[in-house]
Amino acid sequence: MDSARSLLIVEDDAAFARALRRSFQRRGYEVEVCEGLEALPDALESALPDYAVVDLKLSVGSGLKAVKMLHDRAPEMRIVVLTGYASLATAVEAIKLGACHYLAKPANTDEIEAAFGKMEGDADVALTRRKTSLKTLEWERIHETLVEAEFNISEAARRLGMHRRTLARKLEKRRVS
Repeated sequence: MDSARSLLIVEDDAAFARALRRSFQRRGYEVEVCEGLEALPDALESALPDYAVVDLKLSVGSGLKAVKMLHDRAPEMRIVVLTGYASLATAVEAIKLGACHYLAKPANTDEIEAAFGKMEGDADVALTRRKTSLKTLEWERIHETLVEAEFNISEAARRLGMHRRTLARKLEKRRVS
């Protein structure tokens, strides 16, 4: 990989990874795709990219582990986390583990590339009243537990004291596509 514009995509959705790869290649990046957490060490053997896009919910394991692994290997790497399951808990953990930004899907190449360039936080971002409804609190607790359970729905449901199918229905209702 060319160190000036090299990108690693950690994504288990082959169609999305292919589209993202083509889009970044048209912008001059040399792109490598890693299909999941277990393939990441091999992908990092050849070279360390300057940029990475990591899907939060991988088929095996959590993208948070990928963020930690990437940041541990190359602290200067600009890592953006993409997720269809956005929550405050996962956003905070992703940033603490080394991601520079966290975007909810659908995110396009322009948004991802802009996120790579954000070196600092924005102190001028508008402060809004946070919704504190019971549904919002429940949603945040569900996602916090999902992260703790490494996105294992059965284990998260057990920890939350609910049936697995109930949790799956709640997740499907609020899913961001």
